[in-house]
Amino acid sequence: MVTIQNDRFTATINEVGAELTHLVDQASHRDLIWNNDLWPKHAPVLFPAIGRSNEDSYLIDGQRYEMPQHGFVSGETFMIVDQTPTAVTLLLKANAATRVYYPFDFELQVTFTLVATGLNLSFSVRNHGQQDLSYSLGSHPAFNVPFEAGEAFTDYELVLDPAPTDLQQFEIVKTPNPYRSGKELPVTTDKGVIKLNYPMFDAGLIILKAPNLAHLTLRSTKSKHSISLNLDDFDYVTLWTKEGAQAPFLCLEPFNGLPDVAGDLRELATKEGNHHVAVGQSETMAYTITVD
Repeated sequence: MVTIQNDRFTATINEVGAELTHLVDQASHRDLIWNNDLWPKHAPVLFPAIGRSNEDSYLIDGQRYEMPQHGFVSGETFMIVDQTPTAVTLLLKANAATRVYYPFDFELQVTFTLVATGLNLSFSVRNHGQQDLSYSLGSHPAFNVPFEAGEAFTDYELVLDPAPTDLQQFEIVKTPNPYRSGKELPVTTDKGVIKLNYPMFDAGLIILKAPNLAHLTLRSTKSKHSISLNLDDFDYVTLWTKEGAQAPFLCLEPFNGLPDVAGDLRELATKEGNHHVAVGQSETMAYTITVD
């Protein structure tokens, strides 16, 4: 584990998976990040796939490769390549183990930087190979909800900024694992506000399609506390809590990429939502967790 700290926050990151495990507001001694065996993750990095792949596989020029749910980096140990008291950069390079699943010469670099109002997370994907690099990348932080004793999950709401006029979500089907159906469904908000409740997650994760969404804020209706994410670098944002568990956490997940449509075993290069990096190039995407 590696720890970084500034005047207000302490963050702890596991080199295995480059996973944020704690983000503590020192003023209130409040840990924002979920830590409980009900769901044993905290904030995994999803790469180079998001969700389940059909038959846990995909194709490259017709050849089948296995792909675990959410990719493979959560089990890989990253190297620390730069560290200051308030920031750390971790790096994963392609190796024999990763090439079994993903036969590409890539680098994935994840940088955590504490700022006065929270934590910035930056992800950089570089293509050292001789062919186009097709991938998905997601960040999956789980936040403790409620923030304070005496509040309930249903005392919270999500604020989408700017308020979307045509908000859609991808229909999820379970066969038995969650996949997309290929359909999109309208999402109704009250001027960009979505009230939280557990039944809204009965069908599983909620992947919002809002191309112009700049910020997503999770806020209490009983106190002044909130958590905001800026989403300019991401195509989608996903909401999830463990189905049927009445669990006191909510995941807010910036995504570049999508789970598969059920039954559609795809060539990697044509996967819907995937990003592409040309030979010798890189792509960087970032967001900040702002705490109020």
